[in-house]
Amino acid sequence: MTIETTALTTYLVAITLLTLTPGVDTMLVIRNTARGGWRDGAISSLGICSGLFLHATISAVGISMILLQAAWAFSALKLAGAGYLVWLGVCSWRKVIRRETFEIANGESRAADEFFIRRSLREGFFSNVLNPKTAIFYMAFLPQFINPAHSALWQSLFLAGLHFIIAMIWQCLLALMVKQLKIWLQRPRVSQVFDGVTGTVMIALGLRVATES
Repeated sequence: MTIETTALTTYLVAITLLTLTPGVDTMLVIRNTARGGWRDGAISSLGICSGLFLHATISAVGISMILLQAAWAFSALKLAGAGYLVWLGVCSWRKVIRRETFEIANGESRAADEFFIRRSLREGFFSNVLNPKTAIFYMAFLPQFINPAHSALWQSLFLAGLHFIIAMIWQCLLALMVKQLKIWLQRPRVSQVFDGVTGTVMIALGLRVATES
């Protein structure tokens, strides 16, 4: 496996800028960290970043091209991703309506805010895998850095691995920053407003994905 140094540097710069750009992944990490602490955000990030390897594999074997050419298949992926984002947003709004995210006595979180590793992994993984923008990005971007003389699959997985490391570092740092505000975010009124805002953003992102051509 050989990737030119210049191409690798270009890839690292581009993928770092992409990772730092606020989007669905950023919102999910912030939302889940506020919900269950740093571990919730970090494990959600692990789920998000694990999905990158699936996108890299799909890109390498050319299935992304099939999805792009088959309008119905791509539309199905897009609607599934949009629906998942809307569902996450609705879950946040359910907390606002039912007041499940805060404890009136002693200022402690209720059981709804407990950390569940499977939930965090699942939410992160499906948020990434069902994101059509990530699929398109990997399909259009990764081939530019693939050396045709070597295995496309292993090179794609290697590039996804670099993306994994960069994204995990950034998102875990982001979760750590949100953790510092956790006590403030757990105040009943602040928690309610925060869940309302993140829920609205998630729903808006889902609707945007669904309506984009």
